[in-house]
Amino acid sequence: MKKTIKNLGLNIYSKTLSNGMEVYLIPDKNSHNIYATYNVRYGGKDNDFVYEGKMITVPKGIAHFLEHKMFENEDGNEVFEFYSKSGANANANTSNIKTTYLFSGKNNFEENLEYLLSYVEKPYFTDENVEKEKGIIIEELEMHKDNPSSRIMEKCLYNAFVKHPYKYPVIGTVQSVKSITKEDLYKCYNTFYNPSNIFIVISGNIDVNKTFKIIEKHENKRNIKNKEIIRKEYKEVDKVAKEYEEIEMDIKYPRFGIAYKINIEDYPYDKDLFYKHIMNAIDLKFGTTSLFEEELRNKKIINDSIYYTGVKTDTHFIIVIGAETTNVKEAEKRIREEMTSLSINEEDFKRRIKLSIASTYEVLDSIYAMNSMVINQLMTRNEIDYDPIKTIKSFNLEEINKYLSKLDLSNTTMCVVRKDK
Repeated sequence: MKKTIKNLGLNIYSKTLSNGMEVYLIPDKNSHNIYATYNVRYGGKDNDFVYEGKMITVPKGIAHFLEHKMFENEDGNEVFEFYSKSGANANANTSNIKTTYLFSGKNNFEENLEYLLSYVEKPYFTDENVEKEKGIIIEELEMHKDNPSSRIMEKCLYNAFVKHPYKYPVIGTVQSVKSITKEDLYKCYNTFYNPSNIFIVISGNIDVNKTFKIIEKHENKRNIKNKEIIRKEYKEVDKVAKEYEEIEMDIKYPRFGIAYKINIEDYPYDKDLFYKHIMNAIDLKFGTTSLFEEELRNKKIINDSIYYTGVKTDTHFIIVIGAETTNVKEAEKRIREEMTSLSINEEDFKRRIKLSIASTYEVLDSIYAMNSMVINQLMTRNEIDYDPIKTIKSFNLEEINKYLSKLDLSNTTMCVVRKDK
């Protein structure tokens, strides 16, 4: 099926194969490259699911661990070495909600695509290679401990959530990683790496018909049927698990983060776009061009820029705001006061709408941006928005400010990193 994104003139060809796998192709004859992604709707949050008729719990961090192990083949050949020889770049990444395997390169596309499909669809786990990987990932975990910003974010999420698995790092913990077995990996792979839970997105200078044929021919050989995947549902409460925590590190100045846990279940519109509007409001208040940040820096209440980030779940947004400071109490007080009123004025709103539209058009300049746009929409909306400009223009400033004013900002947790004694 061919559909065109309105105003952009971007054609997307899609097909659902007989085994349930979805394929999205975005041809760009003006590009000199090709970017292919193999996406599994499975990530760090999926630790509780039904396997062989029973709800089971697997160790935290196993999705990330599984991603690492997929690069090891039974024949001993290295995935990265294969792509390097073919003139392509390969990589993978795991988030809370998905795992992506990818390659980019204009040469030997058919062979590269066949290889991507082959290695991701042939798991090879042994007691020996699982034990070896534990050391590598635990070393990665230890590196995170030396980063104060990472520690603050990790603690804020852990203390904000009560039941939701977003409270745990995607990479897991030292204890959980040590407990992973090859049997655990096979359970996760056989459950989530089902074709019906996978979608492929390829953008760049491709032949659409030939590419569909390569993928279909390969998938038809597998003869794997659709499987219903049942994940545990979490009823997250609005209250935070813990309101305050301090940790000590080898740093020069204290740093802190305040996490706001915001219930957005009753918001009636596109929650992904509403999240962007919330972050726009935060940026206008605390960004590098804001008068508030300039004032705090001039008064030496903060040492550098205010940082802010967010995490989205189906029911809650977590917004983390913080800074490096010599006066934690004063900086905390000022930020909390500034957060009591979130709103966007008409001038800023119109400017942000123009920026959103401009950034939408910028997708046309990059096959990577095209690919990412489709992935993000399929993961957040479970469909592609074929009229994104209309969606952006559909928001009403009065309604946005009404919902911003109604947000309950009373549920917070704070993490402070101080110099170790």
